[in-house]
Amino acid sequence: MPPAVGAGATVATLRRRIAAQLAASCAAEDDATPDLDARLLVGHALGHGATDLVLHDQESVTPAIERTVEAWADKRAAGMPVARILGEKEFWSLRFGLSEGTLVPRPDTETLVAAALAAIDGAGRRAAPLTILDLGTGSGAILLALLSELPGATGLGVDLSEDAARTARRNAVALGLGERAHFLVGDWSAAISGRFDIVVSNPPYIAATDIAGLPVAVRAHDPHLALDGGAEGLAVYPGLFDSLAAILAPQGMAFVEIGAGQAERVLQMGRERGYDAQSYRDFAGIERTIQLKPKATKIGLEIGFEAANVRSP
Repeated sequence: MPPAVGAGATVATLRRRIAAQLAASCAAEDDATPDLDARLLVGHALGHGATDLVLHDQESVTPAIERTVEAWADKRAAGMPVARILGEKEFWSLRFGLSEGTLVPRPDTETLVAAALAAIDGAGRRAAPLTILDLGTGSGAILLALLSELPGATGLGVDLSEDAARTARRNAVALGLGERAHFLVGDWSAAISGRFDIVVSNPPYIAATDIAGLPVAVRAHDPHLALDGGAEGLAVYPGLFDSLAAILAPQGMAFVEIGAGQAERVLQMGRERGYDAQSYRDFAGIERTIQLKPKATKIGLEIGFEAANVRSP
């Protein structure tokens, strides 16, 4: 039997005890990962990464560390995701700080980043001075992941939540991208003028009636503003696509995330507005990203915003 709290536990015994607790309490979750969660919680408390924690297995832990990890484990057992407990999440091999106004970045969204980079590479513009607009930027994960791969690019992230925009700006600075990334508080593209080479967005796409049935980690801890996509989950796309005519450069491209089963209708929305449209599948084989490209071909570049309708976070 593992030692009790304060009884001289080692990293290994603490990790196993937390994993056993989470295995019992989170068993009903379809995506429960008690061993990984335990490694993340213990590793964070000790300042070690989850992958190299095993190298410290025989080291002793203090009662204070045990109490901290136990308190985190209780929160996890109650349904709070590990990323919310620790206040950070890895995305595109980068670490992003979180806040109440931001979604937890998810691996599915990396499909959008990969699709955008593939299209940019296909156009031979990886090193070009591209301009990127991220609508509903949240933690800034999409924009900052792209900037980390595109050395000549600059970006603007817009979010209705001031808390989210402030968090994204902190992440940009922490990642060394603060000089190339700027953030504004505003209502999507309504206050933005000028044209951008790349427009990206992970809009709310959950049907309003489905939110109550989401896992507690999502419905109780992610901001509903970033989840609720209206009656069918598609409410944002028509307005977003209509706005592209004014903000997307003629040779530019837009990439948006969608929910499972939404591809056919969202593709049709794009094609009805005169765009070439295609979809990209995530690692589970679900159509997750839609790419839109104007049929005209001309490079344009101009950035601006109306100070009356947006403000710096």
